[in-house]
Amino acid sequence: MATEKKSENLSVEERLKALYELQTILSEIDRIKIVRGELPIEVQDLEDDIARLQTRIANFKAEIDEVRKKLGAEKAKIEESKMKIVRYKEQINNVSNNREYDLLSKEIEFQSLEIELAEKHINEYNRIIENKSAEIASIEENLVDRNHILEEKKRELEEIVAETRQDEERLREKAHDIEPRIDERTLTAFKRIRKNARNGLGVVYIQRNACGGCFNRIPPQKQLEIKMHKKIIVCEYCGRIMIDPELAGIVDNEHEGK
Repeated sequence: MATEKKSENLSVEERLKALYELQTILSEIDRIKIVRGELPIEVQDLEDDIARLQTRIANFKAEIDEVRKKLGAEKAKIEESKMKIVRYKEQINNVSNNREYDLLSKEIEFQSLEIELAEKHINEYNRIIENKSAEIASIEENLVDRNHILEEKKRELEEIVAETRQDEERLREKAHDIEPRIDERTLTAFKRIRKNARNGLGVVYIQRNACGGCFNRIPPQKQLEIKMHKKIIVCEYCGRIMIDPELAGIVDNEHEGK
């Protein structure tokens, strides 16, 4: 509330000066981030990639566990069928008629087929386990490489951040001190414009009778209004807040020698 009152007591010209000063500081912070380059994005991408690889390994291991359970079930089937065959063979020696003999023979044949089918499944499951284990080994090798690259990138980033941290903190403190000199509505609009602007410029001064952001020509009447500092004016093309060069402390080259 006190901050809002403080900014209300300032003239439009003072607010515009504060806005341009804030823009200048934030542009310096942007330049520091450019010095860091794509490293933060590369680090994040590597971390995401590593997380994906770890998830794939976990999924493959879970699949192998499931296949091993099926493998165990098939081996149990084989043991059960073998026991039945032994029992049926004992029984077949004591049959009293052809009908019993045929029934037991069919049971032995059926259990033999069950064993063959289970062995086929076991071979398939072993192949699946072998393939997935090979994939896990390949991913783990890839993971080692990725982790090594990540550590290098992190070290590089930490060195750059350490070199620029003090400058960035100092600039952020300056920006924080300036913000109370701007009313909340204008400050919110400025931050929104900056976020949407490709070069991060929310405030620009007129250059060669054109907007310093999008370089569209500004009509003389509009330029006069901007120079009067009576209200905050935005570019009708790009939406950036516009000020005259004098307010930005820029010498107008067209009139310098006159």
